Amino acid sequence: MQIATKHKFPYNWTLANGYPAKGIEDHKSKVFSCFCGGGGSTMGYKLAGYDVIGCNEIDQKMMMAYQMNHQPKYAALEPIQTFKLRKDLPESLYNLDILDGSPPCSSFSEAGSREKDWGKEKRFREGQAKQILDTLFFDFLELAKELQPKTIIAENVTGILKGNAFEYSKKIVQAFLKAGYKVKVFTLDASKMGVPQKRKRVFFIGVRNDIAARLPVDNFTLFNDFPAFNLVFNEKEITLSEIKHNCHTRPVNGKILRLLNEARKGERDLRHACKRIEGKGNNFACSLLYENEAIRTILAQDRMIVFNEKRQLSDIEYIRGGAFPSDYNFMNNSVNYVIGMSVPPVMIAQIADRIFNQWLKGLKL
Repeated sequence: MQIATKHKFPYNWTLANGYPAKGIEDHKSKVFSCFCGGGGSTMGYKLAGYDVIGCNEIDQKMMMAYQMNHQPKYAALEPIQTFKLRKDLPESLYNLDILDGSPPCSSFSEAGSREKDWGKEKRFREGQAKQILDTLFFDFLELAKELQPKTIIAENVTGILKGNAFEYSKKIVQAFLKAGYKVKVFTLDASKMGVPQKRKRVFFIGVRNDIAARLPVDNFTLFNDFPAFNLVFNEKEITLSEIKHNCHTRPVNGKILRLLNEARKGERDLRHACKRIEGKGNNFACSLLYENEAIRTILAQDRMIVFNEKRQLSDIEYIRGGAFPSDYNFMNNSVNYVIGMSVPPVMIAQIADRIFNQWLKGLKL
C-alpha cells in the first residue's frame, strides 16, 4: 500500500482555529463521552465534524480542565456506577450517534500490577472515590444498553487482549452482544494515523443490531456479520525531529545522567544501563527517544529523555507528540499527565471520520 505523504488531520493545531478540521464535513453527529479526562477524544470527534454534547468524569481536576476547554452542554461529575442509574438524563442522550468511553486501564496495563490488582478498590488519582477499575467497562456497557446509541467506541490498552486479561475481553464482547450490538476489536497504532507517537491501543467498536442490518457486510470475512469497515491507516510516521522545540530547560542530572551515560544507542529505556551498573533492571519508566523515530507512548508518570541531547522532553514537545492543541489550557495539571491519560485527538478523529463516512452518512441520506 502506498504511504500517504499528507496527513488528513493536523497534529500541530489550535483550539482557536475552531472545528472541524479543514476539508472535513461539519455534520454535527452527536457524541457523549464517558471517562472524558481532559477531553482528548472529545477534540478528536470535533475535528471530525461531530458535536460532543456532554461528558461524564469522576476526577474533579480533569472535569475542570474539560469544562474550561470544551464548555460541554451536559457535564456529570460523578462515578459512572451512579450515572448509569440516573432516570433524569436529557432526551438527547437517547439519540446519540456515538457513545464514547475509555475506562481507566491500569488493571490491564503491562506496566502495571495486572492480576494482583483485579477486584480491588483503588483510587486512580488523589481526590477520587475508590472504585474497582476492572469492572468499569461493564458499567459503561450497562449505560450503553440504557441509552442505545447507534455506535459505541471503547478504547483500552493492548494488555487487555493478553494473558489472563483476554478472559475479560471475551466478557466485554458478551456484554456488547447482551446490550444489542455487533462488535469487533481493532488494534491500532497512532503513529500510522498522523500522531507523532508510537501508541498502540485497542478499540472495541459496536454497532446497534438494527443499524448493522442496514449496512453492507464485509464479504471477505467468513462467518462474520459485522458491517464492512475499513480501519487500515498508513500515514507517514512523524519523527521526533519534526516536533522538536529548541528548548533545553530540562537537562537530566544525578543518577539519571549517570545511567544515561551508560546507556547504548538503540536501547528503549534505562533498565539495561541500570542492570549493567547496579545489577538490577530498574528505571524502565525512563524512555529513550531518537530523532529519526516517532516518540514512544506518552505515559502519565513516564520520563521521556532525548538520547543524544541528555534532556527531557519539553511541554511543547509533549503537546505536539500527543496531538493536543498548542493553546489547550492545562489549568496547572501536569502536561504529560493529561496527555498520557488521553486518547490522542487525531487518533479518534481518524476513527470517527471513517465511522461517519462508511456508516452514519449513509443512514442520514
